[in-house]
Amino acid sequence: MITLLFDGLAYGMLLFILSCGLAVTLGLMNFINLAHGAFAMAGGYATVILTNRLGMPFLLTLPVAFVIAAAVGWVLERTLYIRMYEKSPLDQVLFSIGLVFMAVSGVDYLMGSQQQILHLPDFLRGRVEVFGVGIGIYRTFLIVVCGVLALALQLAVTRTRFGSRLRAAVDDRRVARGVGIPVKTVFAVTFAVGSGLAGLGGALGAEILGLDPSFPLKFMVYFLIVVSVGGTSSMAGPLYASILLGVADVLGKYYVPELGGFVIYAVLVVVLVVRPQGLFARAS
Repeated sequence: MITLLFDGLAYGMLLFILSCGLAVTLGLMNFINLAHGAFAMAGGYATVILTNRLGMPFLLTLPVAFVIAAAVGWVLERTLYIRMYEKSPLDQVLFSIGLVFMAVSGVDYLMGSQQQILHLPDFLRGRVEVFGVGIGIYRTFLIVVCGVLALALQLAVTRTRFGSRLRAAVDDRRVARGVGIPVKTVFAVTFAVGSGLAGLGGALGAEILGLDPSFPLKFMVYFLIVVSVGGTSSMAGPLYASILLGVADVLGKYYVPELGGFVIYAVLVVVLVVRPQGLFARAS
């Protein structure tokens, strides 16, 4: 049970890093970006190529994956997304879904449809015994890294000047421009950071989740579940929701494997019936 809980915690922390960018764009920027998984896929493929083909150390590929996904996000935000901010939610959904299918087709053409295998360094493989409990080394690494990132992100949104500017720009763009806040730059930086975090999550999760061209489609629902259950009023909500769903998914697939992924969807339905605004969000 302790081993399962530990694995569920690691899975949940990984879900948070993969989903927190969507929580930012959806909750703070009011933009429905269903193409979020495509940026995670970009980071995952960047790490696989750099590690397996070019021989770069795995740890060094992580910041590179972040930068690559952030750069792609910046370019797309400046050229395409900026035109969609004032559009209806339906237009945003159709636009971002179109980007997903373009990304899936492009990666399938360039990299092939087979699943990519990430070769982790030896010091991150295997398990260690702690008081008789088997603890995965790589999952421990995930918990530490994702925990530090979650704390840094929460502090950046709530305690920094940039976070204040972002919240002001979301609340009223016109007034924010009037007091000298560069709204376009704030949105571009926010979108790039959210995309970079997705790319970092894709790099960290390539070994556990698997990586192939259908990655954005397979995990799109998981990202939306995290945001729906946790709410978007803060970063703490998606973090708690990710841990809850990660543990529920691991325990459900272990104890009732015949139900498969049904458990996580059951949790979603119950939460949306009881707390439509999200389990950890304040009621409006």
